[in-house]
Amino acid sequence: MEARGWDALDVLLITGDAYVDHPSFGAAMIGRVLEAEGYRVGIIAQPDWRDPGSIQVMGRPRLFCGVTAGNLDSMLSNYTAARHRRKEDVYSEDGAPGKRPNHAAVVYTQMCRRAFPGLPVVMGGMEASMRRVVHYDYWEDKLRPSILADAKAEILVYGMGEVVVREIAARLRDGRTDLSGIRGTALFLGAKATASADFRDCVILPSREEIDRDPRLLLRLTKVVEAQQTPYCGKRLVQMHGDRAVLQEPPAFPVQGPDLDALYELPFQRLPHPSYRGKIPGFATIKDSIIVSRGCAGGCTFCGLGFHQGKFLSSRSVDSVLKEIRRLTEAETFRGTVSDLGGPTANLYACENGHVEACRNCHRPSCLWPTICPHFHIDEQAQLDLLRRAREEPGVKHVFVQSGIRMDVALRTPEYFRELVSRHVSGHMKVAPEHLHPDVLRRMRKPAGDFPAFLEKFQQESAAAGKEQYLVPYFISSFPGCTEKEMTVVEQFLTKRNWNLQQVQDFIPLPMTGAAAMYVTGLDINTEKPIPVARNAGDRERQKRMLHPTRPPQRPKRTQPELDTVD
Repeated sequence: MEARGWDALDVLLITGDAYVDHPSFGAAMIGRVLEAEGYRVGIIAQPDWRDPGSIQVMGRPRLFCGVTAGNLDSMLSNYTAARHRRKEDVYSEDGAPGKRPNHAAVVYTQMCRRAFPGLPVVMGGMEASMRRVVHYDYWEDKLRPSILADAKAEILVYGMGEVVVREIAARLRDGRTDLSGIRGTALFLGAKATASADFRDCVILPSREEIDRDPRLLLRLTKVVEAQQTPYCGKRLVQMHGDRAVLQEPPAFPVQGPDLDALYELPFQRLPHPSYRGKIPGFATIKDSIIVSRGCAGGCTFCGLGFHQGKFLSSRSVDSVLKEIRRLTEAETFRGTVSDLGGPTANLYACENGHVEACRNCHRPSCLWPTICPHFHIDEQAQLDLLRRAREEPGVKHVFVQSGIRMDVALRTPEYFRELVSRHVSGHMKVAPEHLHPDVLRRMRKPAGDFPAFLEKFQQESAAAGKEQYLVPYFISSFPGCTEKEMTVVEQFLTKRNWNLQQVQDFIPLPMTGAAAMYVTGLDINTEKPIPVARNAGDRERQKRMLHPTRPPQRPKRTQPELDTVD
């Protein structure tokens, strides 16, 4: 601030992650967006939440404080599926745990209110997105109100907030304190404002009190919010908390075309802040990667991407991606390998949904389940162009795709599949069958039968390319509706092929997801009929062990390496 001659900030951002100036980190993206608009922005990373003075070091900002728990929900960052404290926080220096509080977005908001009385506080990020209405907190094993009821922020931004934060900043800069009517936001109205509001054009959700009395209403709540998670035909949502209302505006439209390119062409340093001496594990995995797309059309019930990034896809131009690769090759640490051209799903690059009228009137949460929608446009040539032009850039020796692959889409793009396997796999390719039992897959909203076909095709293409390569599949244990009987299908598949998973992704009910609603209610999200749910530690542990049993020391020659998945 002194070097720039600033006497005060316009905006102060507070994040639960270590500060890395990279577009994969939300606070960095929002900071660069506001900077490009001419605002004076400061960022405080991982402040001491026990001391409000730790966020006062740059003084009181003129317009607002923005808070985020970081790239993950803070409870997910702090605790495992077994509700044990994590030994590592990948978004902290040296992976040190304990750098962020539980419910970090709430804690940081309360800190701001104490440190800067009367200053507007804007809450955003994944934690805010996924807790904006009544939700289930797995780690506390209880239903919680909207995060706005706990945090008392002036406004909550859900989803990708670049457009929204510009509007909020412009209003406050111009002296307009009314923040209502902004797409992609939610407000917690006071009792008087609630009593006088006109909610006739809104969808009324089950209230906090109704859900407390009958937790089965959480399933209905989740399905309604999910159905309205479209900027084209989604309606405003209202949920009562006593005599006060949480009012959620429809989602913001996805950033597309030149506007999306411009975001990733902002002057990111692609480095951690120089004050850090140790490594930040979460940065090490993505430092040589390039984000090429946003959004996820899958609608999987265990995933929060549809609620945060949305189901409508947007992709950068090839030229914009190449510009970033050229900047990457200029870095002293670059060794010739682009580690990933990806996003939420790598091979949904250049795919389109929301481009025809039928899409704009659709409330389905998934464009890919139970089958790929006929209006979903797959552009195989654009995917090929991206890979081919990227690997031709001077200074680039290898271009890999490490982000997950949607198997049903890959099977429809044989030339892209062939090129991907022959040139852009680093020896292992991650795929996410998640399960193999059709009933469990249906509750996940994942297609059945794709994995064996994908595996066979992958082996054929690897052999044709003369390469020894392996798939790294992710499987989930203890998913709602899954018992040891259903888990046996996966166990037998692995045993037949002599695959040994070193870890299993033990199911975690993330706030506001369909899977969390099934976990709480014991009801199938599709049929609303009762299903078994593994809740106690013994049942969960038995399912995990079925996917990595102790193998006898002598066994036939492996056809697949030992595979790691994540908890």
